[in-house]
Amino acid sequence: MPLSLPESMQVIAIQEPGGPDVLNPEERRIAVPYEGEVLIKVSAAGINRPDVLQRQGAYPPPKGASDLPGLEVAGTIVKLGRNTSRYKIGDTVCALCPGGGYAQYVAVPEAHALPIPDGLDFTQAAALPETFFTVWTNVIQRGALQSGETLLIHGGSSGIGTTAIQIAKARGAIVIATAGSDEKCQACKSLGADHTINYQTTDYVDAVKDITSGAGANVILDMVGGDYIERNYKAAAIEGRIIQIAFLNGAIAEVDFTRLMIKRLTHTGSTLRPQSVAAKAKIAQELEADIWPLIANGTIAPRIDKVFKFEDAAAAHAYMETGAHIGKLVLTLD
Repeated sequence: MPLSLPESMQVIAIQEPGGPDVLNPEERRIAVPYEGEVLIKVSAAGINRPDVLQRQGAYPPPKGASDLPGLEVAGTIVKLGRNTSRYKIGDTVCALCPGGGYAQYVAVPEAHALPIPDGLDFTQAAALPETFFTVWTNVIQRGALQSGETLLIHGGSSGIGTTAIQIAKARGAIVIATAGSDEKCQACKSLGADHTINYQTTDYVDAVKDITSGAGANVILDMVGGDYIERNYKAAAIEGRIIQIAFLNGAIAEVDFTRLMIKRLTHTGSTLRPQSVAAKAKIAQELEADIWPLIANGTIAPRIDKVFKFEDAAAAHAYMETGAHIGKLVLTLD
């Protein structure tokens, strides 16, 4: 039987591009699930760096997506759009959103919703989709990381980094993680990193060479950009694959591309949000088959740094911008 739903919902909206204080509660009409979509009553929503960039005006939502921030949620399905077949009303899921996650209700493609792994609550489940989809498509699909290869992860203590460490270790890779403090390095080790490098005190290129006996890293996951691009070419192994997922230090750099040719490197990258529904559905299928069982048995777990109340989204963004967090930040609505 269909549930009785309200006509309006509370959301956290971006009033104008700016700092965390431009995030404000607002009332809007309840989201509507279109063909192939499900409507989720949100219990928790993950916070990600793209949310911060959108708030700042640097990462506009794709055409047709909600203008609200929020790329991942966990909650309960309360309404089904036409031509949906997997879920029923009352099922609990976590889901990747094209936007709109900072709300009491959000509509998402059914194919982007996954069952909550056994043993996880809504808060933990909300920390899964964005980082796990991102790591899987970049490190596994694009980077083709193989068992026995060395993966260098920049920003190992971030939400992406803590996820990448665990997925790579589960697939038999050797993991080197960079982080900005000894405390963050220790956190990376606790998640399975074989080696850590405090980039504040140690040159990571020299350290990677030492760790690999001069061979370099087979795959490099980089969210820094800037001068790291040139240095990644130095740190990469022959036939190395460098995957770019962000440019925290800038997207423009002076690079000697001779190394790209001599080492036969591949430098690729992607953004997740603009990809097609079908492409993200394929990621979801592979995650459910290969990684969800490892979450259910405790081999892999989301690393959550801090949980904020829904109305404290501005404080959560301010905290993310300090860079002090280790792992994920989550908003709770229940």
